[in-house]
Amino acid sequence: QVVESGGGSVPPGGSLRLSCAASGDIQMIHIMGWYRQAPGKQRELVATVTNPATIEYADSVKGRFTVSRNAGRVYLQMNSLKHEDTATYYCYVEYVDAMTFRHIEVWGQGTLVTVPS
Repeated sequence: QVVESGGGSVPPGGSLRLSCAASGDIQMIHIMGWYRQAPGKQRELVATVTNPATIEYADSVKGRFTVSRNAGRVYLQMNSLKHEDTATYYCYVEYVDAMTFRHIEVWGQGTLVTVPS
């Protein structure tokens, strides 16, 4: 199970922090991170952390967003927000199931971030 929190509306230039917690029969997490989908657009990568500590950012958020991970939680600190950052943000987790040892991909339910123009 993946649960996100922290979305909301913030004026341009403002900041928000998203949180995501993964729970369940998890033996090892390979990847945790964030994707987003704006209205009428495809889902795109925002930032991910690949075990043990490889971080990837979309070019559009470099220098403004910071992703961090602590055990089964991943965070996205978003600063200097722009109108074009408006989207539904989804937490993504890829892990090894502790019972079956299969690789599992899970998406959160999404949290809306709105930055008015």
